[in-house]
Amino acid sequence: MQRRTLVKGAALGGLALLGGGFWALPGGPRPAAVSLEGALAVLGTLQGMTLRSLKGWSPSEVFNHCAQSIEYSMEGYPALKPAWFRHSLGPAAFAVFSARGAMRHPLDEAIPGAAPLLEPASQAQALERLQVAFERFAAYGGELQPHFAYGALDHGEYARAHVLHLYNHLSLIRPA
Repeated sequence: MQRRTLVKGAALGGLALLGGGFWALPGGPRPAAVSLEGALAVLGTLQGMTLRSLKGWSPSEVFNHCAQSIEYSMEGYPALKPAWFRHSLGPAAFAVFSARGAMRHPLDEAIPGAAPLLEPASQAQALERLQVAFERFAAYGGELQPHFAYGALDHGEYARAHVLHLYNHLSLIRPA
């Protein structure tokens, strides 16, 4: 009986936390539409610009990180959070991000098990890698791999996740 009460309390607390998180997310203007086309348009405006990061990763590391996430959605993530997480808290967090149209996550946290964000090292090449990853994803018709935290997503959900992820990271990128 006590275990059931504990589980119910934890579930209600988690829902309250997610609900509060919904309103804490930014809801203002985004760099472009939350679409693959919008993301590619934003990335196109960055070509040839010298960029700086307000804190954390360099622009090339950010572009490599976002490209990794897109590539892993097609090829498989190197490590996944436990199944219970990918079937409960992860999808709930994505539902909040998706409903709000904004994502907030630690902007210096690597994807679990991912390769270092060193290649390509130049900003221009990393930006190109990211653009190619978005274009490849847009044309991809194969089976998508489970997200390391959100679990199974369809193509539209993954597209939204990738774009929100990019826009969250771009919040710290400015022209030099």
